[in-house]
Amino acid sequence: PAGWVGGPPPACTEVYIARLPQDIYEDTLIPLFGSVGRLYEFRLMMTFTGMNRGFAYARYASRQDARSAIATLHRFQLRHGCAIVVCWSTQKCELLVRDLGASVSQQELEAMLQRVTEGIYSVTLHTSPSRKQASFAVLKYKSHYAAALAKKALMEGNLRLGEGKMRVEWLDPQLKQKLQLCEEEPPSSWVQGGESPAVPLPLSLQNVLHCLNMLCWKYRLRTPVFMTKCVQVNPNGWQRFWYQVVIPGSHMPISGFTWIAPDRRGQSQHEKAKAVAALHVLRVLAESL
Repeated sequence: PAGWVGGPPPACTEVYIARLPQDIYEDTLIPLFGSVGRLYEFRLMMTFTGMNRGFAYARYASRQDARSAIATLHRFQLRHGCAIVVCWSTQKCELLVRDLGASVSQQELEAMLQRVTEGIYSVTLHTSPSRKQASFAVLKYKSHYAAALAKKALMEGNLRLGEGKMRVEWLDPQLKQKLQLCEEEPPSSWVQGGESPAVPLPLSLQNVLHCLNMLCWKYRLRTPVFMTKCVQVNPNGWQRFWYQVVIPGSHMPISGFTWIAPDRRGQSQHEKAKAVAALHVLRVLAESL
């Protein structure tokens, strides 16, 4: 806006507007939504035919202005019998990419995404349960804006990985919940065996780190930096760890989750999680180098 000083307002200042008549445009909407607070940005979603898609986003200078817009304009009748919906905008940051070939690797996918999109935070590749010859990926971006631009670029680019043309859509909350549930508990066979398949043999953290550091030095990469955090403990004493490894100078951190079995030998659970993370990085580097 005219006279604006400083960076953009935070994400919590945006409202979502729905049930708009398709023949109403900014000349009506901007004065209306500007009457309840200072607008920073207004985005009306359009179709190729020139009609609006029935929804829009209004970003205000402050959270108080956005709250005032919801209180004043929710269920406001633009026309007789046409009450609009105004609520807080949900900042979707995750995309679902379907119909990737079974041969597509994590590194190949990440390289393509780095080339055609910006602001990517993480990439998770999954095997499709319904199609043995296909896989799908969940992409997480740093902001809704970055995710929306990425979705547009991927859809319009007619990009292919593997044999077919991939499909891109917003990640459905129900699918996201199912994917999270798949990670929530280790299978019963893991518990009965007493050892996590992610750590099939007793690992020496020093040995794994030595191998990783040697590989990094060989290819003139800097020493990896590890972060581990216990995020869950189940009744059997298993601990679920999140880990992230950053190789300074590389494009993207490598992260994941692993279950660590109870250890009565005194070895640190964080050390075991760090060893799993180091093995993950070794696999990634081995495939990419």
